[in-house]
Amino acid sequence: MVSVNRTAIVSGGLSGMGLAIARRLAKDGTTVYVGTRRAGDKTYVRDILGADADRIHTAALDVQSSESVDTFVADVVARQGGVDILVNAAGVYEEAAVIDHPDHIWDDQIDINLSGTFRMIRAAMPHMIRSRWGRIINLASVAAHNGMANNAAYCASKAGLLGLGRCVSLEGAAHGVTCVSISPTWVETEMLRRFIDADMKSTGQSLEAVRAEYAKSNPQNQLVQPDEVAELAAFLASDAARALTMEDFQVNAGSLW
Repeated sequence: MVSVNRTAIVSGGLSGMGLAIARRLAKDGTTVYVGTRRAGDKTYVRDILGADADRIHTAALDVQSSESVDTFVADVVARQGGVDILVNAAGVYEEAAVIDHPDHIWDDQIDINLSGTFRMIRAAMPHMIRSRWGRIINLASVAAHNGMANNAAYCASKAGLLGLGRCVSLEGAAHGVTCVSISPTWVETEMLRRFIDADMKSTGQSLEAVRAEYAKSNPQNQLVQPDEVAELAAFLASDAARALTMEDFQVNAGSLW
């Protein structure tokens, strides 16, 4: 779907949906640069990427730092001559009730999930406008549309991505730059597996039983897989998606969550 000459940046691209998207874009011949705080751990990176290590490049990136973001994007542009696709998959999740909500939980989720995405777009978008072609894909969540008790920070950060994306799509429209978001329900990622492990520990239930409870959260009774999200992202990053902008695509298997 994506031209073999394209260059993509994926933040948070060493786990979950970010990794699946990075692999999928690389499969199409796209040159992929993954930004991660763990880029210096070569053994970890090699173990994660496996056979894709020669197709996916990694470099240090902290989306909470404008300096780190600007340096990362500038280095990619220096190597490739530009950047065509930006996938913002870096994110964190932590629960807390509104009453007595710790500042650091609120600040981290807003700063990484929302402001981090803004920093990445701010750094990459000028290069897309210069080449008059660009695809920006933000990983939001069904939490951008629906509230959930004890999730004020996460829901607010993901809802903010929808507002940010609408503005970016308007500013990029005349220059061939699109901006969309993908809002999944529960996806079977490392993060969900941590929740499952915690539930197993607290309830004494088996892995199969806890996993089945999460699967029941949608009418299809199946957990969404990272590769399914990656296939959608690959299409949204393609030439065929030119007219798709200012839109959020819910991958919800028929469920609000």
